[in-house]
Amino acid sequence: MRKVRAIDDTLHILSGKWTLVLISHLCYRPMRYSELLKDLNGIAGKVLSRALKDLEINGLIIREVSESQPLTVTYKISQYGKSLKELTDGLADWGLQHRERIFNAAKFEKPMSVTR
Repeated sequence: MRKVRAIDDTLHILSGKWTLVLISHLCYRPMRYSELLKDLNGIAGKVLSRALKDLEINGLIIREVSESQPLTVTYKISQYGKSLKELTDGLADWGLQHRERIFNAAKFEKPMSVTR
């Protein structure tokens, strides 16, 4: 029962549509908000802001504000967030294998004829 609760807690934190994608991006390099908005095709600004805030609250990323003018905000993965890299890499590997499997299976299926 304890493991079930742990899985539930994990999914609650990581189940957002953009959460793991953001973590994966930030594992490679720190990024500014505008870079993330550009790279994550299809994400709304409000959604990105909320996802970044949630990740920061959970200690998975760090928001750094520069002292220079103009002020710039950079997001980077925290040490704790780096613990998810193996998970995101594993999910990416599985996704690639799954995509290949599905596409290969679709190539060999006979086209269905429609009769009325």
